[in-house]
Amino acid sequence: MKKILLIGKTGQIGRELIKDSASFDFEIISFNRNELDVSDATQIKEKLEKTKPDILINTSAYHVLPQCEENPINAMAINFIAVKNMAEICNDMNIKFVTYSTDYVFNGKKDSPYLENDETDPLQVYGLSKLAGEYAALNSNPNKTIIIRTNGLYGGKTGSSEKNGNFVLNIIKEADGKKEIEVSSEQIVSPTYAGDLSKATLKLLKQENETGVYHLVNEGLCSWSKFTEEIFKIAKIDTIVKPVVRNKIIGQLQRPKFTALSNTKAKSLGIELPSWQDGLKSYFNFLNNNEDES
Repeated sequence: MKKILLIGKTGQIGRELIKDSASFDFEIISFNRNELDVSDATQIKEKLEKTKPDILINTSAYHVLPQCEENPINAMAINFIAVKNMAEICNDMNIKFVTYSTDYVFNGKKDSPYLENDETDPLQVYGLSKLAGEYAALNSNPNKTIIIRTNGLYGGKTGSSEKNGNFVLNIIKEADGKKEIEVSSEQIVSPTYAGDLSKATLKLLKQENETGVYHLVNEGLCSWSKFTEEIFKIAKIDTIVKPVVRNKIIGQLQRPKFTALSNTKAKSLGIELPSWQDGLKSYFNFLNNNEDES
């Protein structure tokens, strides 16, 4: 049984990896931000030396877009420098390194789902810092690094602590007591359920020789307004969704308009993710059960 050291045990994807690991024959040891400071390379090295894992999975990120624009040094410290340090230590210790990235490494000017080898061109600090982390990891641990790009992630009963929820939970709250809400129709994405992403990640890790960049998202694409309509349909919410186009850029914050991703490389390995509609149904099944999150 291979051993994973997981950084980010209380995040949307971290919780799912902990829950799924045993069924894929992985032992998992996990830490949160209070137990392990990802910006401290010495702490990272000490944890790896003590636990002796085969794989390090990093789910930590500085990912709230306005905060990244306001604090680019912090964004680079977590999304680039910390990732570089982890990859270098893994290279020295012969450990496989896995870190998550984003659709925001692309500029959104394409009109079909992005492939892993498509040209990158981030529009904002967040995307730039994540892309820098990708390059650093691949260069620092070239033979044992996997970069997983995903899109529109949601999961958990409380979502992301940094974002005070996730899109699904927050749009349901926003609709409460309203006859109609406005939702963007111009951004096209591949919303992804953390439960499906976790299983796909672990399937990928069973392919021991695989390295490089992989896209892992729920299949298909939609606008945020279409996604909201599906949320309300499943949740039996009567609020009307009004699709709107928001061309205004607030400050320096730019969001790419089309960032649906294609799971091309994963499919070639036989790794299939459910459609975004089925992913959403699975999430609601999870929300409606009585299982407590650790």
